[in-house]
Amino acid sequence: MLATAEVSGLTVPFFTQSDTFSRLWPTTRRHIVEVARNGKYSHGAKVAELERALADYTGARHVVGVGSGTDALVLLLRACGLRPGDEVVVPAFSFIATASSVVLAGGRPVFADVEPDGYGLSAASVAAVAGPRTRFVMPVHLFHHTADMTALTSLGLTVVEDSAEAIGMRHGGVHAGLLGAGGVLSFFPTKTLGAIGDAGAVLTDDPAVADTVAALRHHGRFGPTLGDFPAINTTTGAAGQNSKMDDLQAAVLLAKLGRLEADVRRRAALADRYAERLTGVPGVRKLPAARPGVRGVFYVYVVEVDRRDELAAHLASRGVETEVYYPTPLHLQPCFAELGHRPGDFPHAEAACRHTLALPLYPDLPFSAVDRVCAEIADFLSGRTA
Repeated sequence: MLATAEVSGLTVPFFTQSDTFSRLWPTTRRHIVEVARNGKYSHGAKVAELERALADYTGARHVVGVGSGTDALVLLLRACGLRPGDEVVVPAFSFIATASSVVLAGGRPVFADVEPDGYGLSAASVAAVAGPRTRFVMPVHLFHHTADMTALTSLGLTVVEDSAEAIGMRHGGVHAGLLGAGGVLSFFPTKTLGAIGDAGAVLTDDPAVADTVAALRHHGRFGPTLGDFPAINTTTGAAGQNSKMDDLQAAVLLAKLGRLEADVRRRAALADRYAERLTGVPGVRKLPAARPGVRGVFYVYVVEVDRRDELAAHLASRGVETEVYYPTPLHLQPCFAELGHRPGDFPHAEAACRHTLALPLYPDLPFSAVDRVCAEIADFLSGRTA
């Protein structure tokens, strides 16, 4: 639910990467030219290069590039042995793909509540809802740090991480997505490492999981397939799908990966500026907080505020774009009505849906824009605006 400003020329966009793209164009162009010279534009040499670079960055033994973050979740669940009807516990507060990926993989989502601070999946709530058919738990590393992986990995369930937002995040020195059976990355354009279209990846230290994901992404063809023009009708070992990464997306991601740590530092500095300006403002209920032992990365800057929807409308009228993450908890989404949940089932998730608002945060954002956003918030919540 994007609150978009209508004041032409005076907006603070919720997200833009135009300046970054311009700065990185020489490097991006070099990678794109290499793709053109190679003559293979999907599932080719540039994707293999990106997989190696991401393995170096994250420390993963295996990285498998796919078509999107959602596809990565579906293929990872299947590769980890999800059987039809198996239950997967997921948080009630997350993007819809967290739960819909379970359905697409053949499983059944079971919702649990989140922690009131940080919005990570609550291990106590998982234990309360798990039953005899529950085999998996899927924590989500949301917004700026990982879930409580110490508690969640002690529950005796197979842990598959929705680490779509979590590139650069580490728990006890281990990169997000490598604390259980495997995890995923999304490269949707707004992500900390974003492409110019859809792309994703699976991270795992398990070679069998990696081999299965690599086959499933290309119609179930096992064995080497990257850069393979011929043999498209070879025997397949499983019913897979078409989720090959485009080499042009890999080219963009390789160009941006070299600046990732600088971008992470810039995001942290912007987040510090928000915290400095918003601490103590009446009506700002909660600001992001660090988790001990976790290296966080600010994908978005999410606050909890009073009169959230009115504030979002006010900011839009003043030229500031915001986003609501998320207006409806997953257990109350119409597509899961058959599960029979009611309001009040997961109070922390529902409270987050009522009060959270994401403010602009991206490397191209100037500090002066942060100051402007914070001033508008303070003026509105204090009643100083008309």
